[in-house]
Amino acid sequence: MPMQELDAPDETQALTKLLAVSLLLGECTDLDEVLNTVIDAMRSFVRCERVTVFVHDPKSALLVTRVAHGLSSSAIRIPDTAGIAGACAQARKVINIKDAYADERFDRSFDAATGYRTRTILAVPLLDDEGVLVGVAQILNRLEGSFSEHDELVVRSLAAQAAVAVRRATLIEDRMERMRMQDEIDVARLIQQRSFPQGVPSIDRYELVGRSAPSQEVGGDAFDLVPLGDLGVAPIDFPCERAMLLIADATGHGVGPALSSIQTRGMIRLALRFGHPLAAIARQVNEQLIEDLPSGRFVTAWLGLLDARSDTLQSFSAGQGPIYVYRRASDSFESIDTNAPPMGIMNFDESFCATQTVQLESGDVFVAITDGYYEAPEAGGGNGQFGEERVFELIRALRDAPLATIVDELDRSVLAYHGAPFTPDDRTAVLVRRSK
Repeated sequence: MPMQELDAPDETQALTKLLAVSLLLGECTDLDEVLNTVIDAMRSFVRCERVTVFVHDPKSALLVTRVAHGLSSSAIRIPDTAGIAGACAQARKVINIKDAYADERFDRSFDAATGYRTRTILAVPLLDDEGVLVGVAQILNRLEGSFSEHDELVVRSLAAQAAVAVRRATLIEDRMERMRMQDEIDVARLIQQRSFPQGVPSIDRYELVGRSAPSQEVGGDAFDLVPLGDLGVAPIDFPCERAMLLIADATGHGVGPALSSIQTRGMIRLALRFGHPLAAIARQVNEQLIEDLPSGRFVTAWLGLLDARSDTLQSFSAGQGPIYVYRRASDSFESIDTNAPPMGIMNFDESFCATQTVQLESGDVFVAITDGYYEAPEAGGGNGQFGEERVFELIRALRDAPLATIVDELDRSVLAYHGAPFTPDDRTAVLVRRSK
């Protein structure tokens, strides 16, 4: 009896089985379950040794296995142009090979590594109802002879149903993963927001404000306003005469930089509890960041020690700038120099650890804001930036307004200039004003 007649199942029985598999695939929403169902169905319809289903990842141009019969590991990733599966993916056509080792497209390395001997191959593309490649099914070693035209017909019919099921399950899995990631981002945002001061130090004759607006859901900036008493860090509502102020801006955006900026803030808080001076705090934090941060990552930071007893603000800037003091008496802006390179790059020697002391007069405003304000790009793709002069004009116009109002107007003006509800970079501001 001819081989095709021997192997071809009864048409009615085959149709019944195909419908049953289609119904089963229609009920599956888990990708691994779908793939296992496809593999079991193909092995049932076509008598063979092994079936592997590759899922196509168009972003990485890879064919990836999640489950595969006869393999000890399902972690197989190959370019979508490699081997027989890659040829099938590129051609979007069934490939029926009667002698694998006679085909130059066949990659023998897997057989060599496992001791398996591939003889015959039937590769079929999984195309969804829009013709998009979802994956490739690769069937190995028909138990008797080579794969027939009837085998091709049955596998193509099954592949059409499988492609829709795989596509649906992939979309559901992607959606679930996005939801999981969003939950993690929400937690990270909550942790970051709670790390910021929940109030403002109460210092006689001084007004302080701090605020941070991320460019994404979680920002790479951090700020702090830390009241200091005789015994170190004091409760936020404790009347005091001194406060430590901080802006930390980690390279990049999102969760990773947020961790770096929060780490910086945490180390500074701890150093304050041990009573270290400003320069020593900067040096110690920098040394730790050098050890912790990966190559190419750093944190620009500004630390200020406000002392109402002497009306001074001791300033240390590690790559954070520009920093200004608005002099109310002369209606002018005075630039405060940077003291050291950003933290996490190189050790600070003695020349980097000299702080600056700024004497504050009545009405003066110390302005420490990040480049998310200064470098906000012009709306409509223009080449302009919000720039320093617009910041100066706004502060002059609102010099007698509450500092919170000044920051509100800065945010409103920057967003209007950029023409969007957010800026490409995080915006963080710490402002201090002596009232008398």
